[in-house]
Amino acid sequence: MSDDKKPQVDPAVEAELAGVPEDMIDLDNASAALDDALAQLRGDLEAARQDILYAKAETQNVRRRLEKDVADARTYAATGFARDILSVSDNLARALDAIPADLREDEKLKNLVAGIEATVRELDKVFGQHGITRIAAKGLPLDPNQHQAMMEVPSADAEPGTIIQELQAGYMIKERLLRPAMVVVAKKPD
Repeated sequence: MSDDKKPQVDPAVEAELAGVPEDMIDLDNASAALDDALAQLRGDLEAARQDILYAKAETQNVRRRLEKDVADARTYAATGFARDILSVSDNLARALDAIPADLREDEKLKNLVAGIEATVRELDKVFGQHGITRIAAKGLPLDPNQHQAMMEVPSADAEPGTIIQELQAGYMIKERLLRPAMVVVAKKPD
């Protein structure tokens, strides 16, 4: 190989190769091998970058899900307790409904009735403070997401599918159903 066609070599590398016979040094193949190794390293680097991006995205998704789970846990933590207290509320309402109007004015029972009514008001106030609201039912069309139809009754006065009686009140806790309203639904008369 003539000096003008010989590839340029770094002087430090040339000094290192000084004792190696020239026929053993194949700079073209060495250069190609280095290019291949460099291309392989660049590919590995790009793959590692993609893996890091996917890992970051997955970590962010997990964090968001955990934040939502924590927020839901805080918001709906009292759900089981609220369901249990609804039966107490139902029993107080039944107790008030069971007292005849003439006994409500009786001096002996007046304080008892007032106490039960005050308890019902306080319970409703506490429900409101915790996002527990009563589901509207009577006179509305049946909504299977909020109402549970217990029976259908023929009615000429109401449209078919309209709620004509509420057997048990339904409640929501914030955006979730706590208990469906148990209702009687109108159907076409026979």
